[in-house]
Amino acid sequence: MEYTQLGNTQIKVSKVCLGTMTYGDQNTQAEAHAQLDYALAQGINFIDTAEMYPVPPKADTYTRTETIVGNWLKHQPRDQIILGGKVAGPRRGMDWIRGGPPNLDRANIRAAIEDSLKRLQTDYIDVYQLHWPERNVPMFGQYQFDPTQELDGAGQQKQWVSIHNQLETLAELVQEGKIRAVGLSNEQPWGLMEFLRIANAYNLPRVATVQNCYNLINRGMEFGMAEVLYRENVSLLAYSPLAFGHLTAKYVDNPTAPGRVNMFLGYAQRYKKPGVFAACAAYAKLARAHGLTPTQLALSFVYHRWFVSSTIIGATNMAQLEENVAAWQVHLSAEVLAEIEQLHLTMMNPAP
Repeated sequence: MEYTQLGNTQIKVSKVCLGTMTYGDQNTQAEAHAQLDYALAQGINFIDTAEMYPVPPKADTYTRTETIVGNWLKHQPRDQIILGGKVAGPRRGMDWIRGGPPNLDRANIRAAIEDSLKRLQTDYIDVYQLHWPERNVPMFGQYQFDPTQELDGAGQQKQWVSIHNQLETLAELVQEGKIRAVGLSNEQPWGLMEFLRIANAYNLPRVATVQNCYNLINRGMEFGMAEVLYRENVSLLAYSPLAFGHLTAKYVDNPTAPGRVNMFLGYAQRYKKPGVFAACAAYAKLARAHGLTPTQLALSFVYHRWFVSSTIIGATNMAQLEENVAAWQVHLSAEVLAEIEQLHLTMMNPAP
């Protein structure tokens, strides 16, 4: 396993990160702990979780993942584990999260982290991320900015907690030792630059990471964000490298295959778009033509992109996890990469 430094911090993480969003729903605590033990034995020191998990989010499972991770973490050498956590922002239909937080104000951020620390049974979170922006942005399968969403029912401009105020709250948590670094998630280039500008202007914590979707059928990060990451020294934590299992080709081979897509109908609209199936079939064919599994192709592509600092993987069984971790050792040839680019240009980003 290789390790990399996050942004301008002194935090070093494995290039592969274990995601935990299935724990407490698709995975029992025993299964989750077995995965965590295996990941640690393979040199993975980076674990990512969130107060909202498991997903899809539900009132009766909310917070289970953090509790399961905490029950494991308390038996580990804490200083050898890098823990990523997230605070949920306002989101319609999720009233069970702190009463449906109307915003990312000081009260909500502080309440979120205090509760997360208790469930995780630790004194601090290494990388604390805003799970999604409070302001109006396209995310979770939306792909166009809609200015009409800037107005409320009365036609007035909606208000949100300023980025400055959000950073001030995060600065308090850094000073108190509750978090070591600040991260964003599901963010856009304007938002990242604004967080960086304000941090620089007011001596507030500088964003170290952005956790965004990135995979063979969603390469939107390359259009504008990659340059920002490079010039501003911000680390990308790539999530959904297998596109909810679509890039394993299991749904290409068998549309009724067991998995999240068929278990949670209507969830993950990003992967319901018309071009997804054809693109996944084409990438699977390419992989197999070169003696690779579709999973190896998809993961190796993301693992070794120059702007990806760490890739968040997840699994619902050990066989999947073992294959995902082993794919780190796979390096795609120049020929394969060239063929990927040709497919990309032919069927670009069908799952934005």
